[in-house]
Amino acid sequence: MTDEFLEAIPAATLVLFRERPGGAPELLMVERAKAMVFAAGALVFPGGRIDPGDHSLATILGGDREDTAGRIAAIRETIEEVAMPIGLEPVPTAEELAALRAALHAGTSFGEALADAGLSLNPSSLVPYARWLPRHANMRIFDTRFYLARLPANAPLPEVDATENVRVLWTTAQQVLDDADAGRARIIFPTRRNLERLAQYRSFAEAVDDTIRHPIRTVTPWIEQRGGEDYLCIPHDIGYPVASETIASAMRG
Repeated sequence: MTDEFLEAIPAATLVLFRERPGGAPELLMVERAKAMVFAAGALVFPGGRIDPGDHSLATILGGDREDTAGRIAAIRETIEEVAMPIGLEPVPTAEELAALRAALHAGTSFGEALADAGLSLNPSSLVPYARWLPRHANMRIFDTRFYLARLPANAPLPEVDATENVRVLWTTAQQVLDDADAGRARIIFPTRRNLERLAQYRSFAEAVDDTIRHPIRTVTPWIEQRGGEDYLCIPHDIGYPVASETIASAMRG
């Protein structure tokens, strides 16, 4: 760590698909509260920091410890932020899910809350999609793992937590991009690039196939000057249809 760059915070986020007959899949997103330090007022996918408790559970479950901890964090944060039962077995009832979420909000560890509810985790229901590590001087830095998941059958309606986030919505990737371009929504640079990629898919299966074609490489954007103007850039060969944006237009946090 230097005076210029802060230490990266491990984080995880979940891109949840709701498929529709004959239409583009909808994704679950939340609007961040304007008082938040990071991405204030922006539309983002549910997610947050990977906690020590997530690492403890990952040690028990086995596999790649960092990846498993990321999956666990994505599952936990999705429960906390939008009350969606992803990666839980058996699928909890509405009452069980509400009790689990309340326990997490009250500070109970995820492992203890799961044990009390008689639930177990199924991290394999999440598909690794991307990993972003933007490094902007003197800004909070997150090392974020992105995962994909399909909405379970008979899932409840999402519920916003009304603390970090003020709104939850199902929307297509293209609709969010259109709203951002029209000034009706705010999206940070990594979210925009991922939405552009997600907008290419007509189904969850297509998204999973794309992850196979493009093995995950950590994305750290860089600044490049072109024609006298600064651009924020990412690699062009990792699955993203747009690999640069002018600094003047990019929202970075």
